[in-house]
Amino acid sequence: METANINTLSRRNLLKTAAITVASSTALLTACKPQNSEKASPASSPKQDAPVAVEENRYDCFGSHQAGITTPHQLFGNLTTFDLTITDKNRLIDYFRILTARIEFLTQGGEIKDTDPRLPPEASGLLGKNLPSDGLTITVSVGDSLFDNRFGLSDKKPLRLKEMKRFPNDKLNADWCDGDISIQFCAHSPETCQNALRDIIKNTAKFAVPRWSLDGWLPKAEPGAMAARNLFGYRDGSGNPDISDDKVANEVLWTGVAANSLDEPAWAKNGSYQAVRLIRQFVEFWDRTPLQEQNTIFGREKYSGAPLGQKHESDTPNYTGNCESDKGNCDGNSIPLDSHMRLGNPRNAGWERHRIFRRPFNYSLGLAKNKQLDVGLLMIIYQANLDDGFIFVQNAMNGEPLEEYIQPFGGGYFFTLPGFQKGEFLGQGMFDI
Repeated sequence: METANINTLSRRNLLKTAAITVASSTALLTACKPQNSEKASPASSPKQDAPVAVEENRYDCFGSHQAGITTPHQLFGNLTTFDLTITDKNRLIDYFRILTARIEFLTQGGEIKDTDPRLPPEASGLLGKNLPSDGLTITVSVGDSLFDNRFGLSDKKPLRLKEMKRFPNDKLNADWCDGDISIQFCAHSPETCQNALRDIIKNTAKFAVPRWSLDGWLPKAEPGAMAARNLFGYRDGSGNPDISDDKVANEVLWTGVAANSLDEPAWAKNGSYQAVRLIRQFVEFWDRTPLQEQNTIFGREKYSGAPLGQKHESDTPNYTGNCESDKGNCDGNSIPLDSHMRLGNPRNAGWERHRIFRRPFNYSLGLAKNKQLDVGLLMIIYQANLDDGFIFVQNAMNGEPLEEYIQPFGGGYFFTLPGFQKGEFLGQGMFDI
């Protein structure tokens, strides 16, 4: 057994070495209509305060929480962060008012009306003159840096909001980290996300400039699957808590509602902490790794998504075994102690306070300088308590076998603002208005 372990480790290091070597105007806006029962999708009964489809492809933008978190996961997304170029609180209020108005129009859809052909058009034209809503959600979060001395908001800062520090396997690039503002765009088509991004950039150009931006996508999930697949071929999000249940969502997601977040500022109630991780995946290396080893690294069967030793993706994992994938002493039916799923959720006493909700996308940036594929995961995670959530879970996973195949290089921590009602604007509670 010891010899087999040595051979396994030597082969893995050899493969890794080989892989590396080869290697405007808001006057024309149409306010979005509040949800009403006549236009609601008949497919299911809506949960209280949950974003619900209006007709077939439209989500309400009003509510206690922003859309884009509990909304059914669209196949395309973009996350862009911005640096503010203003330093006055009143100008910051103007920024959030304009941003809110654009969100109302873009998510509702409507006709583009150009007032004067001698002036730039009101919109990009990418989607034509009649703007479809296309399942678009726009979710706005704020970074730790917003609460510095520029706007006099330091006393309003969410208690657990901080700058993202590196973990042992990270190789963070400052060009791909942080920002004053984070905006997540999700829709049923990539062009809808791009059109919305361009609209926001154009209409807020005098307030903010983009810091970094990344497009994401998902393959269509197979019939009956609980989650779509990542670029390693494994379903990503199978272990997510069922946030369609209001009780679960309240426990996992919403600041000021979950028991471990009741000490947050009053204005932050019904917001959520957003942890963003940009993770490169070394797919060439992964594709040369034996299937059994891949399965033990994740703790799941690749094609069915079932926990090892089980039959279905939704089956409860059996954690009675004590093998370790990195030692090569697993038989393929036991879930290793150091598997990704077991480290991330050991299902022991007290672990419920550490639950997180993953909303990932795959990304592709073409080829890296070494001519290997520059692809990976745009991981977006929501939780009511950042310390109990992502930070705790990631610390528990440091050193896992999967780290040989991935390289986190960017992202950041943000606070997703509470939702807004008709006549209000995003972040209004921060300003005592």
